[in-house]
Amino acid sequence: FLSLVAEFCCGLFVILILGNFWFLAVLYLVWLYLDWDTPCTGGRRLQCVRSWTVWKYFREYFPIHLIKTSDLSPNHNYLLGFHPHGVLVAGAFGNFCTGSVFKNLFPGLTPYLHIMPIWFGCPFFREYVMSAGMVSASKESVSYVLNKKGGGHASVIVIGGAEESLNAHPGSLTLNILKRKGFIKMALKHGAHLVPVFSFGENELFKQVANPKGSRLRNIQEKLQKIMGFALPLFHARGVFQYSFGLIPYRQPIHTVVGSPIPVKQNLNPTAEDIDQLHALYLQKLRQLFEDHKRNYGIPEHKTLVFE
Repeated sequence: FLSLVAEFCCGLFVILILGNFWFLAVLYLVWLYLDWDTPCTGGRRLQCVRSWTVWKYFREYFPIHLIKTSDLSPNHNYLLGFHPHGVLVAGAFGNFCTGSVFKNLFPGLTPYLHIMPIWFGCPFFREYVMSAGMVSASKESVSYVLNKKGGGHASVIVIGGAEESLNAHPGSLTLNILKRKGFIKMALKHGAHLVPVFSFGENELFKQVANPKGSRLRNIQEKLQKIMGFALPLFHARGVFQYSFGLIPYRQPIHTVVGSPIPVKQNLNPTAEDIDQLHALYLQKLRQLFEDHKRNYGIPEHKTLVFE
């Protein structure tokens, strides 16, 4: 979804260069140079963009719901780990970048959805994603948010990243998380409370071409992901007027459940043991969150999360 919008924005920029508006392209390049660090310093959100009516219809299409299980005090900063990535990351975008649902449930907190830095190099597109409240997923960007004084700020990180999107098959409960400990270290260094978030229904929006690990297709996808920085899942869903084939996501409800915070004491120089201990506790709380709510959203009793 992001790649399609980004391609449109890049195409528009090329048209400006090749057309009679090349001077606008030059002015924008100057602006890009001067504004390059903004995605790493809190971005530039615009409430008018976050409140566009189209986002209301976007959330109602699936529909997307945000479920609160515990209060989050605005006196602290938080790092929310979002799972799973899925293909579209619709739950993360719909709940943290549009409307006022999050604000109403968690008053005093400002969410920042961190996405891959590569998207902020795309002309025009970077302005759009920043206006919606998205910022870079770089260490500098996460540190900037979590280091804000007085609390009331929440970094939202899709922990599995692009690699996990290749596991986004209907019914899949596999999370790429065992080797992902950078977010744990960031939470420790800044004393940010950790909050597990699980989005039920995220993997049901598309059908992906079979790509089991070890297959030729999966090997190609993983190599391309390492080269380009983002994955290329081959997926399909429904069309505009029929349900048999197309790229419009299926209308499947998404329930994004925000768990209870895990208190974290600031440790400027955490050891590997400190990181591993907190990581194990986070996995425990994430699994507990899933088990406590899976019955409400159609997950069979015998199914559970698989950590890779």
